[in-house]
Amino acid sequence: MGFAMHLYEVLKRPITTEKSNRLKDDYRQYAFEVDERANKVQIREAVETAFKVQVVDVNVMRMARKRRRFGRRVLYTPIWKKAIVTIPANQRIDMFEGV
Repeated sequence: MGFAMHLYEVLKRPITTEKSNRLKDDYRQYAFEVDERANKVQIREAVETAFKVQVVDVNVMRMARKRRRFGRRVLYTPIWKKAIVTIPANQRIDMFEGV
């Protein structure tokens, strides 16, 4: 197995976009930006301990870099990792409510 990461290093921030809010309302799925090195098992443990919920499923994807322009300069956003976590219908993550 990979190297050990502290549970609170795994989750970086919640993602609150229109799409993530729709996933939350319709399918009980919550989106997080996670550490590049984290795997599905570590993400599951981090969400379960941080929010005291049961995790049903974890989907992970690497987000491609995007091209950004500042005047004549062309820069690229860094590659990052996104996790979509599914929880049971009778549970919720309160941090997202009322945002």
